[in-house]
Amino acid sequence: MKRILYFLATNVAIMLVLSFTMRLLGVEPYLNANGLDLSNLLAFAAIMGFGGAFISLAMSKWSAKRMSGAVVIEEARTPTEIWLIKTVRQQADAVGIKMPEVAVFNSPEVNAFATGMTKNSSLVAVSTGLLNAMTKDEAEAVLAHEVSHIANGDMVTLTLIQGVVNTFVMFLSRVIGYTVDKVIFKTERGTGPAFFVTMIIAELVLGVLASMIVMWFSRQREFRADAGAAKLSGRGKMIAALERLQAQHEPSVLPKQMAAFGISGGGGFAKLFSSHPSLDDRIAALRQQ
Repeated sequence: MKRILYFLATNVAIMLVLSFTMRLLGVEPYLNANGLDLSNLLAFAAIMGFGGAFISLAMSKWSAKRMSGAVVIEEARTPTEIWLIKTVRQQADAVGIKMPEVAVFNSPEVNAFATGMTKNSSLVAVSTGLLNAMTKDEAEAVLAHEVSHIANGDMVTLTLIQGVVNTFVMFLSRVIGYTVDKVIFKTERGTGPAFFVTMIIAELVLGVLASMIVMWFSRQREFRADAGAAKLSGRGKMIAALERLQAQHEPSVLPKQMAAFGISGGGGFAKLFSSHPSLDDRIAALRQQ
């Protein structure tokens, strides 16, 4: 789950910085000065939306390391580190990508994530909790799942989707803000305080709805990564890894400022905001292959 959480957290921060900078430079007020030009606004929103998403992608490895505390294995010394490097190298060779960086982060949580700007510049990280709780066969399947995410280009796919939703959130929130300011508050020159207040509220509401779209796409990619892991390590190992999680899993307690792309999922209403399908659904999908 961590990959999406790290990405989304970085994306939100970058979007705030870009939006604030554009206001300081007078770009956004210029769009509103003589009436709202929808074509220019859409171009502005697209540049900001996709710009924020791709900057987040470019920073994904760096931010993931900083936020998780993951330490890259520069030279394998322990038997576990040697096994991790060997296993990831074999899997990377099998799917035709360059060897990712391999890292370990200190957490009792059973988790792992993969990130990176391209297939050939990526990072695979596992928690100490996973290494302690899982057998080598189960851990191998989890690594195969993360390597499959890289091979499938899931970070680029997520970035494109995030860029689209960023664009429409920015565009629609400003149209709503402008409409409320002109129609309800009758501002005649430029825009008044109502525009900015309404725009911010609209961005928050639309941002929540947009996150549901991003999470839906993420859940579909999880099924594909599970299928890739089944081919790399064996379907039985992947099912065993998910069943291990199911046996000891209580809903993952991740820091609120993160939220994302690791190994587990939620149910009920929370499912709409979950980056992962339920473990039951994932196991059933593998058994049907």
